[in-house]
Amino acid sequence: AGARSFVSGDPGGDRLRVRYFRRDRDGAVVARVWFGPAAEGPPGHAHGGSIVAVLDEAMGGAAWIAGHAVVARRLETTFHRMVELGCVATCTAAIDRVEGRKVFVEGRLHGVDGELCAEAQGLFIELDDGRLDALRERAKAGIVVGGGGLPTEK
Repeated sequence: AGARSFVSGDPGGDRLRVRYFRRDRDGAVVARVWFGPAAEGPPGHAHGGSIVAVLDEAMGGAAWIAGHAVVARRLETTFHRMVELGCVATCTAAIDRVEGRKVFVEGRLHGVDGELCAEAQGLFIELDDGRLDALRERAKAGIVVGGGGLPTEK
């Protein structure tokens, strides 16, 4: 993830700070995640949407790193306990299995004490080369999809 990332694109921000690593032994994505004051949901704790966003990005990243150009089709998240603001949590994500264009990925977020805070299962769909190339060309040309799926100029 980089500067264009919705989740980790502002490494000095006060919402989320995420740093990704690839674990050599199994190829999993591991992230250190700081939830700042702008990620607040329940008082003193991270908003569930910020947790899901981190899991989504890590899970998608695990698929892309493994050579699968994917987009999310379905994400199912279970929250086990709240995440305190200011803590540095650990997120792990790895491919469970691949069935044709379907890439199944699992992710987990653990708190500083190692306790499981949230886990997710995702179905990601691999884009064929033509679709991926078309998306890249549209992005390069500055064309985005507006309301109703109609293309609009940036």
